Amino acid sequence: MTRSVKPKLSLAEFIALIAVLFATIALSIDAMLPALPQIAAELSPDDPNLAQLVITSFVFGMGVGTLFVGPLSDTFGRKPVILFGSLLYAIAALICFIAPSLETLLAARALQGIGTAAARVVAVAMVRDQFAGRDMARIMSFVMMVFMVVPAAAPLMGAAVIAVTGWREIFLVYVIFAAATSFWLWSRQPETLAPEDRRPMSAGVLWKAVGEVLSHRIVVISILAQSLTLGMLFASLSSMQAIFEQRFDRAESLPYWFAFIALASMLGSMLNSQIVMRLGMRRVVVAAYLAKLILTLCVFLVNVSGALPEVLAFPLHIIWTSCLFAMLGLTMGNLNAMAMEPLGHIAGLAASVITSISTVASVILAVPIGLMFDGTAIPLMAGVAVYGALAWMLVRYGTVERAPA
Repeated sequence: MTRSVKPKLSLAEFIALIAVLFATIALSIDAMLPALPQIAAELSPDDPNLAQLVITSFVFGMGVGTLFVGPLSDTFGRKPVILFGSLLYAIAALICFIAPSLETLLAARALQGIGTAAARVVAVAMVRDQFAGRDMARIMSFVMMVFMVVPAAAPLMGAAVIAVTGWREIFLVYVIFAAATSFWLWSRQPETLAPEDRRPMSAGVLWKAVGEVLSHRIVVISILAQSLTLGMLFASLSSMQAIFEQRFDRAESLPYWFAFIALASMLGSMLNSQIVMRLGMRRVVVAAYLAKLILTLCVFLVNVSGALPEVLAFPLHIIWTSCLFAMLGLTMGNLNAMAMEPLGHIAGLAASVITSISTVASVILAVPIGLMFDGTAIPLMAGVAVYGALAWMLVRYGTVERAPA
C-alpha cells in the first residue's frame, strides 16, 4: 500500500489538532444543554420536550453528512473537505443565531451537523493515513483524552454565555471556534493523502467500495456496536437536563456536574491507552461493556425496588453516568480501529460508511428512550442495560481479534 507523506507536525500537536477537530462535536452538543429550557420557553412553549430535538437534529445531520465527506476526501484530499465543512458549519451557526422559529432552528442545526461531519470523519481518515491497528487505537485513545476536556467545559461555557447575553449568542461562539480550528489546520497540517492514493469520484467506484466495507464481518459488528454505544450516549445527553431538573432539582448545577462527569470519563481513555497494546482491542471492549452492564443492572434494581436511600440517589446517579461516559473511552476508539484495520486503502469512504450508519442508527435508538422520560432515570437505565447487553454479545461472540502485525 502506498503511504502518504508524513506530516511535519510533532505527534503531540497532531493529536491535539485531531482532538480539537473532534471537539467541534462535543461543543456543538454539550454547550446547548443549559440552553434547552430557554429554547423551549421561547420557541416551543406549548411542548417543551421538542427542545430536545435541538440535540438530535444536529446528530442526525452529522450522520447524513458523514456518508459523503469521506468519499470527497478520498478524491480531493483531507484538508479541503474539512475546511469546506467548517465554512458550512459557521454559516449554519449564523442561521441558528437569527432563527425566528423552532423549525428554522432545527433545519439549521441539521445543516450544522452536516458541516461537522467533515471534522469527525475525515479526521479519522487522517489518522488512518498514518497509523493502523493497535497503533491507531492508541493514538485515538490519546485523542479522546484531550477531546474530553471540551465536554467538561462546554456546558459551563454555554451557561456563562446565557448569563451574560442569551442562548442565541452560543452560536456566535461556534463561528469563532470554527474559524480558529480552520486556521490551525490550514496553516500547520500538511495534506496526509498523497495524490497517487486518491480515488476518482464515481458512482460505480463508490458502490463497489461500500460493498467492500460491508463485506467484512468485523466492520458490520463494529457498526452495530458503535450504534448501540452512541445510542446510550445520546439518550443520556437528551435526558440529562430533565433528570437533573425534575428528579433531583439540580438544574442550575448541571454544568458543574457535567464537567465532573466528563473529566472523570477521561480515565477510560487514559486506561485504554495504557492497556490496549497489551490486551488487544477486543478484550478491552468486551470487558468495558460487561462492567457497565453489571453496574447498570445493579443501579436499576436498587432504584426500582425503592431500597436506595434518597440521600444516596444523586451520588449514585453521578457515578453511573460517569461510568457510562468512561465506557466511551474504552470502546469507541477501539471499535473504530478494529473496523478500519482492513480498510486502509479506502479509509475516507470506510470512515464515512461506518460513521454515517452508526450515527443515524444511534439517533433512532436514542429518541425513544428520551421520549420515555417519566421524571426518573429508570427508563434511561433500562435502555442502557438493553443496548449494553446487545453490544457485549455482539463483540464477545461475533469477533476474533487478529494478531498484531
